[in-house]
Amino acid sequence: MTRRSRFRIGVLVPFTNTNLEPDLEMMRPPDTSVHFTRIGGYSIENTPDQDEMAAMGEADITDAIKLITAVRPDVILYGCTSATLTHGVAFDRSLAAQIRKIAGVATITAAGSIVSALQLINARNVGFASPYVGRVNDKAISFLQHAKFQVVNHTDIGRELSSHEQGELTPDDIFDLALEADHPEAEAIVLACTDLRVVEAIPRIETALAKPVISSNQAMLFVASKLLGLEKGEALAGRIFDHLTCPRDR
Repeated sequence: MTRRSRFRIGVLVPFTNTNLEPDLEMMRPPDTSVHFTRIGGYSIENTPDQDEMAAMGEADITDAIKLITAVRPDVILYGCTSATLTHGVAFDRSLAAQIRKIAGVATITAAGSIVSALQLINARNVGFASPYVGRVNDKAISFLQHAKFQVVNHTDIGRELSSHEQGELTPDDIFDLALEADHPEAEAIVLACTDLRVVEAIPRIETALAKPVISSNQAMLFVASKLLGLEKGEALAGRIFDHLTCPRDR
C-alpha cells in the first residue's frame, strides 16, 4: 500500500472547537497527515462549566472513535482538556485506555499530554492559566497537583466565556494571560484548552518570560511526535520541541 504520508494522526475534536485543527495543521511535522472527527457530549447553548465538561468526558464516543479509526491512524489524540481534567488523573488515563482498546492504536489525551510534557522537561513548579470558568479552572489546578506539580500562580480570563468565545480570544489576549500567570518560582507556564490560540503566541511568550510554555495542542503533538519517533520540524512551536531529534543531529 502506498500512503501519502508516513504517519497518520487521528484527532477527536469537540464540535464547537475552531482552533485545534488549524493549530495541528500549522505545526504538522514532515511526512505526517492529520485527520479529524468531531465529538459532542455538551450543549452549545450552555456555559462550558464543570457539569458540561464532566458530561462531555462521560459521553459515549464509540461511533466517533470508529469513524476516525477508518483512516487507519498511527495514533489518536483526544482533543479536549477540560473533559477529562474535571474528573481527575485516573479518569484521564482510563479514557485513553478505552479509546485505545476500541481503536487498537496508541491514544493521547490533551490533559495527559500536558503532564507528560512537564515531566519530560522536569518542571515541577508551574504558572497556570486558562479560559475556563472558575470551578473548571480549580479542577485543572487540582489535576496538576495530583500529578505531583506545584501550581505557584494561576489566573483566568476573568469572566465567563461561551464555547465560541473561548475560541475567539486572540494571541494578544493569551500573551497577556501568560504574563499574569507567571511567577518567579514558575519553571514553565501551562496554558490549557484546545480551543485557545496559544500556538501563535508561544514564541513571544517564551521570549518575554525566558521559560517554556506548555499548551494543550502543542503538548499533544509533542507527545505524539515522541511516540512516533518524528524529527523536529521547522513549524513546531516552543522549547519543548527541542527534545525531539533534529535532522542535522543524525
